[in-house]
Amino acid sequence: MKLFRLEGKVQHYAWGGFKYIPELLGLPVTDQPSAEYWMGAHPSAPSTITLADGTTQLNKLIQDAPVAAVGPSVWEKFKELPFLFKILDVKDMLSIQVHPTKIEAEKGFARENAEGIPLNAPNRNYKDDNHKPEIMVALSEFYLLHGFLSEDKLLDILKATPEFASLISIFQNSGYFGLYKHVMEMPQADVETILRPLANRLVPDYNANNLQKTTPAFWAARAVVNDPQSNTKLDRGIFSIYFFNIMKVAPGGAVFQDAGMPHAYLEGQNVELMANSDNVLRGGLTPKHVDVPELLKHTRFEAVVPKIIEGNLSADGLERIYPTPAPDFEVSKIELKAGQTYKHQAKSGEIIILMSGDAKVSNEETSIDLHKGQSVFTEYQANYEITSSTEALLFKATAGL
Repeated sequence: MKLFRLEGKVQHYAWGGFKYIPELLGLPVTDQPSAEYWMGAHPSAPSTITLADGTTQLNKLIQDAPVAAVGPSVWEKFKELPFLFKILDVKDMLSIQVHPTKIEAEKGFARENAEGIPLNAPNRNYKDDNHKPEIMVALSEFYLLHGFLSEDKLLDILKATPEFASLISIFQNSGYFGLYKHVMEMPQADVETILRPLANRLVPDYNANNLQKTTPAFWAARAVVNDPQSNTKLDRGIFSIYFFNIMKVAPGGAVFQDAGMPHAYLEGQNVELMANSDNVLRGGLTPKHVDVPELLKHTRFEAVVPKIIEGNLSADGLERIYPTPAPDFEVSKIELKAGQTYKHQAKSGEIIILMSGDAKVSNEETSIDLHKGQSVFTEYQANYEITSSTEALLFKATAGL
């Protein structure tokens, strides 16, 4: 039951910010965006583990001694570390996206393998055979799109947006599916007919700082302004900004997104924990591959009432656990004042990252000093404690079983 220092991998996606993740990790700020910091054993970017005699990759450590690393029940059910832990810095809005169920991911992965589509091909939908439920905990004020508006609210939006007059009867007669299918499959010329007047109306107000982030107008205008192709081709993903709930989440608030839930991150920093998958079906606001038939097949076309998960505080008041229905993962926030001690026995392989302050993670064998941005991996049933001489904020990822 050992503890190991862990080092993750930075992903330099174009939508990321430039400062937050480098400053968290103590890396130099460059002109390259840093969008995500991955901690886990996903084969495309496994974390590095420090051993007494060198380093190894976390997925290899688990393969060499799986039950010791993640525990018997987790290994029996998942045959891997079942989660992927991330820090995100969202500067530019992400694509509209949906994640598949486990069964559909297995089918899609096998089908694309049989078709000979390379894993790194731009038109590849399924990078692995796993589902991707996920939870995010806001580190800053965070904005996202999450599920379809209620029928009344969506109808009000369509009626209040003059450019959408032609969509009202489609929604009234064909519901969420009919409306979404219509805008996702219409010819680009029709997209331009509807969205070009909208863009021309909104962008001047956006540039004059007259729009509010709680309104779809703000994000639609930003999508136009930030898209280098918008002068010649408007992105049909802009429709989704008007069809979905816009959520504003304060630091410490969490949002869970299960398979089939259409969503998009808009702005801010968060901690994200998900099943160990990189499967994304995109629906616009992206230059990447958009597979409309596959997207329509997997999206949940129903009204969603947004729910912010505040979490459950432990008896000692040090840990706030954010419950979800996913057996793959559970995330919690640990806040320590100087001199306080958090004690825990790992219920699976666990990853802990220190977001601020200093801390020491230790058991009978090992003691690891953590500074801001540093992480540890704990084996199954490791009895460990975390102490701090300062105020410290940590997040912990474990299995949800």
